[in-house]
Amino acid sequence: MDSIKKILVADDGKKFFIRSLTEDFHTQFGFVAKAALAKAKPGDVLKTNTGKELCVFEPSFMDVYSRIKRAPQIIPRKDIAAIIAETGIGKGSVVVDAGTGSGALALFLSNVAKKVVSYEIRDDFAKVAEENVKFIGLKNLTVKRKDIYGGIDEKNVDVVTLDLPEPWKAVEHAAKALKVGGFIVSYSPTTPQVSDFISAVAKNKSLQHLKTIEIIEREWEFNERVVRPLSQQIGHSGFLTFARKVKK
Repeated sequence: MDSIKKILVADDGKKFFIRSLTEDFHTQFGFVAKAALAKAKPGDVLKTNTGKELCVFEPSFMDVYSRIKRAPQIIPRKDIAAIIAETGIGKGSVVVDAGTGSGALALFLSNVAKKVVSYEIRDDFAKVAEENVKFIGLKNLTVKRKDIYGGIDEKNVDVVTLDLPEPWKAVEHAAKALKVGGFIVSYSPTTPQVSDFISAVAKNKSLQHLKTIEIIEREWEFNERVVRPLSQQIGHSGFLTFARKVKK
């Protein structure tokens, strides 16, 4: 996947992602000449051959992240934000992630953490995730082709995130990998998965179940005097269960 060099945005908010500065870029508003693209700086305004004005800016992490390749369904950003906020993942954190999928969660965590190792048993998913890592350009994320149900290689870890069909099978391994004070976060779409995970946590004397939450996002429409929730909402995506290692 080619990296995004620049972004153009129209006055209605429509964005155009520029991957090549060596050729003209065509839009429904006409084309922008390659010479203008190559010289453009953030804040400049370029005109298409039809006179349409497009503002220029450099892509942020979120701009690039929004263009990653998807294989299985990814964890929504509302849930990723809760994981980061509840566990305090930051620039010094070492994170083990399991069930890489397209790598969406691992990529986001890598943008704020010191190091992320993500376990994935399916070669096709791992390949997509590795392409996304290269696309975004993160150097602190490793995709490991290994079944986490068989064990975790890393030690003294700050957080273990589990997006797995049977997360309870990884509880013992996660507890051994975590430092005291570290967190396990399980993301599951159904309540039976949550119940079985919490039961496994309760059996491990080094862990405490903190809470299980569901994040519902409701976006609003503002159009002059018309102010109302959008008819299409992001409802249930999954349950987040948080546990913490409190002793050895």
